[in-house]
Amino acid sequence: MFDVTRTYKISVLPGDGIGRDVVPEAVRVLDEVQKHVGGFQIDLHEFECGGEYYLREGREWSVEAENFTKKEADAVLLGAIGANDAHGKSVKLPNGHLAGYSVVIGLRIELELYANVRPVNLLEGVWTPIKEKTPDDINMIIVRENTEGLYAPAREEITKNNTSEVVIDGRVITKKGSERVTRFAYELAKISSGAPSDGKKRVTCVDKSNLLAGCQLFRSSFNKVGEDYPDIEKDYAYVDAWTQWVIRKPEHYNIVVAPNEFGDIITDLGAAIQGGLGVAPAGSIGNRHGVFEPVHGSAPKYYGQNVANPMAAILAMGMMLEWLGTKHEDVKIKLAANMVQEAVALVLKNGKIRTRDLCVGEWIAIKPSSTKVVTTAIIDEMKSIQLGG
Repeated sequence: MFDVTRTYKISVLPGDGIGRDVVPEAVRVLDEVQKHVGGFQIDLHEFECGGEYYLREGREWSVEAENFTKKEADAVLLGAIGANDAHGKSVKLPNGHLAGYSVVIGLRIELELYANVRPVNLLEGVWTPIKEKTPDDINMIIVRENTEGLYAPAREEITKNNTSEVVIDGRVITKKGSERVTRFAYELAKISSGAPSDGKKRVTCVDKSNLLAGCQLFRSSFNKVGEDYPDIEKDYAYVDAWTQWVIRKPEHYNIVVAPNEFGDIITDLGAAIQGGLGVAPAGSIGNRHGVFEPVHGSAPKYYGQNVANPMAAILAMGMMLEWLGTKHEDVKIKLAANMVQEAVALVLKNGKIRTRDLCVGEWIAIKPSSTKVVTTAIIDEMKSIQLGG
């Protein structure tokens, strides 16, 4: 039997601001790991998109970019979206949305990327603001419903003399949406190593079901789906209470699932306790498609200065490889994913090379390294990792 080398088509969308600094670094690492591991091929298709493209072309991305990304790509590597105009104001569409809305939100809706997956994993060599907590205490995954909630386009506005008098944001929660995202969370728990505190496979439902009917439906769906997973512990928290419990005892949490807007908020808290947005990757995942990106914003004022932390984008690329490997049962590309993640961890553990956002705590005296130097260090570590090791 002959080995078949699979080719994966990747849509690369650097976006705006520092997205255009860090996504190319993630591509550098991807090129190197492909050569190092072998056994798979990556076919990269890079396109401009976002606010800067809109200012120049009058649309958020080209027809070619949109068609390829939606219809041909096996996965998408996305940078941050959001640009400023010549007056320093955010570039917006005529309807008031941020220019790039159809790229970010549009992909989530059209490709049914219903699960936003954000690992909250404190790596050795990274400072956390939670006193006395270590990498042994912070290792969870937050799953945020990604297509409904307050971010669904269900809005009304009443104006008088061209001034807004009343604005209503409708919150959309469906049984289908709630059940599929909670099932996704239970499936993650099933293959996880459990919570750091006790090793139990646990899913925590974070909502506001004491007040909101949509959250009551979400929690009901969580319980119904949970009947299919009797060996996984069910856990509950109101969102306001969870924000203080996760600071007090992050080691209790294994998998956390939440409606869209609450999930958006708590994942930023998760990024803070894992060391900051510079080391926080995310994936928006559906049954057929996946978009992977760093959590951080575009930070236009830092674009081109070679100071942005590339690790979140590189880890997001690693998540993309892991997802592709699992989806297609491709051992080689999963090995590549592991190598990327291990190389980032080794650079952080060494402690000598890091961007300025990570020069805090016991690493405050370290001279900050540039974006490109950090990437080179990750590539060097990756080359030293033994295949299968």
